[in-house]
Amino acid sequence: MSTPTILIVDDEARLRELVRRYLEQAGFRVVQAADGVTALEQARAWTPDVVILDIMLPVLDGLAVCRRLRTFSDAYILMLTARAEESDRVTGLETGADDYLTKPFAPRELVARVRALLRRPRHTEVSMPSSLIHYGGLVIDPVAHTVALDGQLLTLTPIEYALLSVMAAAPGRVFSRTQLLDRIWGHDYFGDEHVVEVHITNLRKKLGDNPNRPQYIFTVRGIGYRFGERR
Repeated sequence: MSTPTILIVDDEARLRELVRRYLEQAGFRVVQAADGVTALEQARAWTPDVVILDIMLPVLDGLAVCRRLRTFSDAYILMLTARAEESDRVTGLETGADDYLTKPFAPRELVARVRALLRRPRHTEVSMPSSLIHYGGLVIDPVAHTVALDGQLLTLTPIEYALLSVMAAAPGRVFSRTQLLDRIWGHDYFGDEHVVEVHITNLRKKLGDNPNRPQYIFTVRGIGYRFGERR
């Protein structure tokens, strides 16, 4: 196997150097960027496997970089934030990040997160049904990897598509957050279960699904989520 490439994007030179040393000791190839524009250039040039991306960046902030990365890169994105506010975590995940870590952090934990991301299967590799799924005006095509609502194609992230497909393939079944994490993020994921809630919220918005009067995704309090009417 080729050596995984990790792109570190942070405007703090001392932090980049510290993280670089730990990652290289762990056997990774490391490239760096101090601002958002350079980060995108490095991502195109090196095609990294993982991008460690700080939210607070000069020139182009981390959220904008994340959005642009998702237009051409399938790299895992680990967001860094100096604030523990929920809004930062939610916004980062909604823009396409795979995981997040709050500063200050232990470098060994960051290395462990990177290893866990690399062990995780890509979202498109989740086992899906082979036939069309119809539910009211919603049509999921697992061959074309498309979702249409009332004849209009929806733009879903890979995680959103996987969540919808897994639940829609078993209408009425209740999935716990842990089960969804295992199916989509992989058994090695050890981050915050909150990531499931964030992506479900974003998916509901795209489906036009009111969580108070849902048509598609229902919350089962204390357990998780189910797709479709209760059987």
